[in-house]
Parts: sequence; structure tokens; C-alpha cells
Amino acid sequence: MLTRRLRRLQSFLSPVSRRASRLARTQYDVIVVGGGHAGTEAAAAAARVGAETLLITQKTQTIGALSCNPSMGGVGKGHLVREVDALDGLCGRAADWAGIHFSVLNRRKGPAVWGPRAQLDRQRYREFIQSELLSTPRLTVVEGSVEELLVEEPDPERPGRHRVTGIRLANSDRQISAGAVVLTTGTFLSGSLFVGQTSSPGGRIGDAPSSAGLSHTLRDRLGLRTGRLRTGTPPRIVKESVDLSLAQLHPGDSRPSPFSFLNTHTRCKPEEQLPCYLTLTTPGVERVVRESLHLNCHIQQDTKGPRYCPSIESRVLRFPGRQHQVWLEPEGVTSDLLYPQGLSMTMPPEIQLRLIREIPPLRRAEIRTPGYGVQYDFVCPTQLSPALQVKSTQGLFLAGQINGTTGYEEAAAQGLWAGINAGRSALSMPVAALSRTESYIGVLIDDLVSRGVTEPYRMFTSRAEFRTSLRPDNADLRLTLKGFEEVGCVSSLRYKEAIRVRDAIQEAIAALQSVSLSSANWKKKLPACNISDGRSGCLTAMDVLLYSDISFDMLASVFPECFSSYSEFSQRLKIEAVYRPHCDKQRKEIERIQREESMALPDDIDYWSLPASLSQEAREILDRVRPSTLGAATRLEGITPAAVVNLFNYVNFKEKNDARTQKPNEKLEREEDLFARNAPLPH
Repeated sequence: MLTRRLRRLQSFLSPVSRRASRLARTQYDVIVVGGGHAGTEAAAAAARVGAETLLITQKTQTIGALSCNPSMGGVGKGHLVREVDALDGLCGRAADWAGIHFSVLNRRKGPAVWGPRAQLDRQRYREFIQSELLSTPRLTVVEGSVEELLVEEPDPERPGRHRVTGIRLANSDRQISAGAVVLTTGTFLSGSLFVGQTSSPGGRIGDAPSSAGLSHTLRDRLGLRTGRLRTGTPPRIVKESVDLSLAQLHPGDSRPSPFSFLNTHTRCKPEEQLPCYLTLTTPGVERVVRESLHLNCHIQQDTKGPRYCPSIESRVLRFPGRQHQVWLEPEGVTSDLLYPQGLSMTMPPEIQLRLIREIPPLRRAEIRTPGYGVQYDFVCPTQLSPALQVKSTQGLFLAGQINGTTGYEEAAAQGLWAGINAGRSALSMPVAALSRTESYIGVLIDDLVSRGVTEPYRMFTSRAEFRTSLRPDNADLRLTLKGFEEVGCVSSLRYKEAIRVRDAIQEAIAALQSVSLSSANWKKKLPACNISDGRSGCLTAMDVLLYSDISFDMLASVFPECFSSYSEFSQRLKIEAVYRPHCDKQRKEIERIQREESMALPDDIDYWSLPASLSQEAREILDRVRPSTLGAATRLEGITPAAVVNLFNYVNFKEKNDARTQKPNEKLEREEDLFARNAPLPH
């Protein structure tokens, strides 16, 4: 696959501007606005579902750009990348192609919380994404800026107060209609750039600002609640000006682990990986930050910034007197720049230079591009359904930082799911659902639409209740089959491979369970096995594989006729054996949660007049958020368990009544009156 990709990349550059300049049609099934990580995944996913799709971006050259850090994955984030890949998304394969340093974080902990991560070559990543998009059937890419959404009266047969039917391009009267529109504006929605005491419109340095008309449409025409968030990026440092001998060397893994389930290896060979370097801040860094606060209007704003990826100014003010890690990361094979992860800053450029030179390896460092801050609008995500569609507006989907998230991986996951559902909606198919019990993507979306955000949202493994089941190694078995059979976003090639892997692993587990010996006999065959001599009864090979000092390859060497044919899956089988007891217990809990999740709450339910015992606070929260399921309601802040029980009783009662439509009206009224009189008091 990697060889075929190389031939395609070598011939793709010339068609970029040629294809991007054509726009003969004025009608599409889906229009995607924005060419970042959310937009590229959304456009590709909508096209895979079967929708004629248009991707509109300000500059085709920046499609797939790594606008901030040159890396992908990490703890929690790596799970998202693997799940996006399992659903035939782009970013995992792009990272395997463009990666120049691969590592798995959290190795000392269990495999469920391992974090696959890669440093990327910026140019290679961008080229891969652009090549993939421009060769995707049913997908057209054009340059342009969207001035406003076309809004009409809603379809009376569907919920919603408005209906989006397309877009109007800026500096033009040209209108393009569509069955669904996906907004992935990132930091460009009313974005402002900050360096020192100066600010200018924009969402990324070097790019034009977005049209103010789009923000106006969302707020004033559609009545959506919006907020303001901020983020930032560090200065780019000239590599030759850095003394890397004063920093701690961190090489990549000796055996790079691909993100994509379709790849058995990465493009970058182990010996070709570029190292990263670790250094620490000094008291001089804190001194420069404090002395320059009056020159830094970005840090003085009360707009919420990212807690989990804060600027160096925020870190110093929040944790005074501490040393902070700074990772010096390569930006590419041919790049002469280093990315100082951990030194995001917005002070004046001359102060930035003073600050970085307080760090020993950077004593003589030179800055190519200064760091800067961005403030931008986001739409409060509780106004979205789990399909990432705006509840009050038919045909409008949102994905990425516009929903209050931070990071490439979170954006890509949302983009993929919004694109899938926009395509299905435009083609008159029911939207697809993804539960938090079956994926990190489901956790991400459920957190956003149920709880909302007060600061940029970042994925962590701790957010997933069932993380022992939702591992990076089994994302294909969890999602690829569903993606093909139920959603329609997965190719037959990937589906066949997932079926092959599933069947082989099931056969291997059956083989492991079929080999059974006493403890003494196991110790004879595997002297390294730490089985207690006093243990009675027989153990299967699956039981023995639970021991930390036993690998599948060791079992295969003892029983080659039984296990050698499954060596391809040795690590996956080891992980499966370790987590199998935990997953069996968890499965019952997941089944209970899924039953709860499946109880839909009517879109038109009137919580203020609901004949159920609910407090005023609960009614206000439910009316504002309007959760789509009972499971989503349970996770709303301010909704008590008693309120959930009362809501369950009402919905369950209503469903039973709806099923008995032949009953006389008088009897129904008596039952409803009885229900209201017997409802428990508010808590």
C-alpha cells in the first residue's frame, strides 16, 4: 500500500490547482466548509457514504496543514486516531506515511491506556491528505470563503426552527445549494491573532480572516449560543542555532507501530527516525514572563484558554517556582526548524527571544516565526444532537474547534462523524449513532452534546468508563464491521481485512482454550512461567497467557502445530488474554447502559408541562439541552438520579400508552391522571 501511495503522490501536485478552480455545479448533496482536520475527514466521509460533496477552503495549499504541533496521537488521542482509521478515515494512514518518529506512550501501564504517537513531516502529511482528497470519487475541492448560510423555513415533517439549504460565497452573489452543510471553521470563526499588544483579524498566521457574515448567521439568524475561547502556538526555532547536546535525547521506538490497521509497517524505517529532545525551563523564564505581563494583552483576557496545553505564561502564573518540560521536536526530514512543545507564548517577539534564551540548549537560539495567540468563537455544543447536527436547524452540522474542542485528533473524529451523518441525511437515510460504550468517538461526542464545555475539550483515557474494552488494538473489531454493515463509510477492502482478522483471532482464542495442562506440566514445558506449585486443577493456554512473563510466541514454540499460524496476532492475543476477565464483567454493565441509552426522548417533549415530578432546575436544564436519550440525560450536570427515575417512568409510561392506541380515551385519561397523582415528590 505504501508503494502505491508513493506513485500517486508523485503525480498529484499539478491537478491541485486545476481541479480546485472548477465549480460547474451549483447543487451538491453535502457542502463542507474548511480544509483542516475536521473538514478533510468530513468531506471524505460524506463522499464515502455516497454523497456528492463539495469542500470549500480558503487555500488549497493549506489543506491538511499541521497548523500547530507537528505530531499526531498520544494518550487518549491515539485511541481516536485508530478509531478514525477503523472507520476508513484519513489521518491514521497519513500519519504512517508522514511519520518521522514513532513512540507508544504509557508503556509502563496496561495496553488499554497506551498512547500511540508520531512526530510528522509537515510537508509529507499535507501532500498525503491532498492526494487522498483529490482522488476521492464524488468529492470536489474549491478555493473560496463562505459569506453566509442560506436559511429557509423548516420542513414541517422534521424537528427544527430553520433549514440550511446551502451557502453564499464571499465577494460574490454565487449561491451553492446542498442537502446538508458541515461547518469546520476551526479558529477562523471571528478569529483574532494576538502578538504582544497588537491584534489583527485571522485564525492562523499568513491566512486571510474568515467572513464576519458567517458568525452573524449563526448568532443572529439561527439564534445559536456562542462563546469565546483562546489557544496559541510557540515560536519556530532555527535548528542550527540550538545546542542539542545540552538536552536529553529521546529516540523513537525500535519497532514503529503504525496507526492504520491496513499497514503492517510505517514508511519511515526504524533507523531513519529523527529523535526528539527534552529540556526544562529555568527561573529566568519565569522572570521574563512576569516582567512582560503588561505587554501581553492575550494573557490578560479572561477568555478561557486550554487547561491541558496552556501557554508558558499561564503555566508560570498557575504553578510558580516550578520547572516545566520543553520538548524540542523536528518538523520534517528536510526542515531546518524545531517546534518547542510547551513554549506557546503571545508576548512581543523581542521578549519571546529573551525568554527562550533563558533555557540552556536555546542560549543562542534564533526565531524564524514568533509565537502568537488566537481567540475565536465557538458554538455551545449542547445545541447539537449526537449526530453533530444543530438541533434547531435542519441540515446544519458542526465539527472541530467550533464545538469547543482542541487538537487535531478530536477535530478529525468529529469531522468524520459529522460528514457521515451529513451524507446520510442528505441522501434521506437515518443518521447513525455511536455510543460511548463502543468507542472513544462516542465518548467525545456524548461529553460535548450532554455536558458542553467551559474550556477547550481534550480527550483522555480517564473520560471513558469502559476503557478496558475500548483499546487501541481492537478498534477495527469494534468499528470497522459496523462502519461497513450499518453506516456505509468503510470500503469492502478494509471490511474483508477486518473479517479476516476477527475470524483468525476467534480461532486462535479457541485454540488457546483447547490446550489444557496441569500446573506441573506447564512448568515443565515453560520453566519461566511463574505458576504456583500449589495450584490445583488444569490451566488452559489462555489462562497461562495471563501471566506477565509468558508471551504468545513462547506458547507457539511449545505447541507449534496449534499456535504458529497465529503469530501475526501475537500481541493482540496477549492483550486479549490479559483483559478478557475484565471485559466479561464489563460487558454486562455495557448491556445495561445500552438499554438505557436506547430509550429515546421525544424531540418535541415539553419539559415545563411534563406530568412528572421534576424540579424547576431539572426542567430548565432538560429544556435547554434537550438530550436525545435517557442515557444522555443522566450525564447532565444538575440532573439528579431521582429526576432520571421520574423521567424514565414518564417515558416508559408514554411508550406503553402509545402501543395501546385502541384503548378508549376515558381510560387513557384515568391512567394519566393516576400516574400524575402517584408521581414521587420533587427532589
